[in-house]
Amino acid sequence: MRWSGQSVGASSAALPGLELSEVAAVPGHLRTVRAPEFAGLVFHEVLAKSALNRVPGESSMPFSWTINPYRGCSHACVYCFARGSHRYLELDTGRDFDSQVVVKVNVAEVLGRELARPSWGGERVALGTNTDPYQRAEGRYRLMPGVIAALARARTPLSILTKGTLLRRDLPALVDAAERVPVDLAMSIAVADPQLQQSIEPGTPSTRARLATVAAARDAGFAPDVFLMPVLPGLTDSAAHLAPLLRDIRDAGARSVMYGPLHLRTHVKPWFFAWLEREHPELLPMYRTLYPGTASRAPQAYRAELAARIRPLIRRYGLEWTGRDRAERVAAGAGESQSSIAAVPGDPAPTLF
Repeated sequence: MRWSGQSVGASSAALPGLELSEVAAVPGHLRTVRAPEFAGLVFHEVLAKSALNRVPGESSMPFSWTINPYRGCSHACVYCFARGSHRYLELDTGRDFDSQVVVKVNVAEVLGRELARPSWGGERVALGTNTDPYQRAEGRYRLMPGVIAALARARTPLSILTKGTLLRRDLPALVDAAERVPVDLAMSIAVADPQLQQSIEPGTPSTRARLATVAAARDAGFAPDVFLMPVLPGLTDSAAHLAPLLRDIRDAGARSVMYGPLHLRTHVKPWFFAWLEREHPELLPMYRTLYPGTASRAPQAYRAELAARIRPLIRRYGLEWTGRDRAERVAAGAGESQSSIAAVPGDPAPTLF
């Protein structure tokens, strides 16, 4: 990450309604604050030197740039691949990742300057590929309206992947942006059982609330996609779990579904396995077999078994992403977004959830 090394001109005072907390050793740090309405969360406000992050050229992602207004995530998803990013801030990948959130308070201003450069080519920009731009902090800091406005002004296509129902607040702004540039929206919905969902994704809105957000996006004129990721072996991979969830996703008005089995990076495994031992110890032997040692992907045999189970269900509910859909979208100038590429049959890209 590229942060400003100084907090030039920064005030040490907390925002209204916040209490000044301990100062964290975070580059570009302005202040650390706690908000009474965000119990258990600490926000480290920083000045970012850059808003746009270039995707490596060898990546298979259908976008070249990303924006991450936040680092760390109050969604607290036990399986989140992005936990490793907190190690570079000398914070742990477990509780700190869930509760110590870095906020790039100047991200929209910096983005506007970057997009105004003559060298900017108007390439697609993706949000939500690392931490969620509509996590709880966004309700306080309101960074996304400025980001959306800057991208629209610069005629830059954008895509958003989120679990946050706060997306609904910005639907009018996104509708306005879509009059200038292609805008793709995707919602991450992977767990139908409310008790399991709140156990493994304790800081997220409910599945029902996310389905309602999909419906709101559809009613606003978008064709939202759904990421059914990660599918959890022994917990959410049965037809009994998947069929009603896919039916509900269809009924909410989603265009397509992309699925993918759990991807466990090395720095996430201890956190996930601790949760598994506490909540579902009977599944530990199976998970140790599926993800032995440093293995992060489920074996091919499991992926094939899952595909044989879920693809017929996706077809049954009309949630496939077809070649005709792709041709129509390319003809309309939308190209391939993070959500559309994700619906291509086959192994998903694990970096998208």
